[in-house]
Amino acid sequence: MDATLIVIDSDAELARARALVDRLWSSDNPADVAQLQAQARLIAAYEESKWPRRPPSTAELIRHLMDQHGLTRADMVPILGTPSRVSEVLRGKKELSMAMVQRLRARFRVPADLLIPPPKQARRAAKRAAA
Repeated sequence: MDATLIVIDSDAELARARALVDRLWSSDNPADVAQLQAQARLIAAYEESKWPRRPPSTAELIRHLMDQHGLTRADMVPILGTPSRVSEVLRGKKELSMAMVQRLRARFRVPADLLIPPPKQARRAAKRAAA
């Protein structure tokens, strides 16, 4: 097969690169496997630059955990306090207290550092880096 890699600078080139990976996928030829790995890395680099990953917000994480455990907002009242506090936390309007973090950590068995937002100084630096 052709040993040319596709450098990706547009969505059209991304489509071509994905088609190449599809063609190379079933090959046992070591040269094709090496080309497949290199092209996959180029695709991953392009996708990461175009659609960078961002960590979920605390509210998104809690909603995901609730969904995974089949819980409702009412089920969260003993953990977060009051119905209005549950609403504020799930809308991202209110940060978690350490007591809430401890109860969430115990209920869902997740590390506390997932529930504690980064310090404001680190958030500003992350925003500047993303811009």
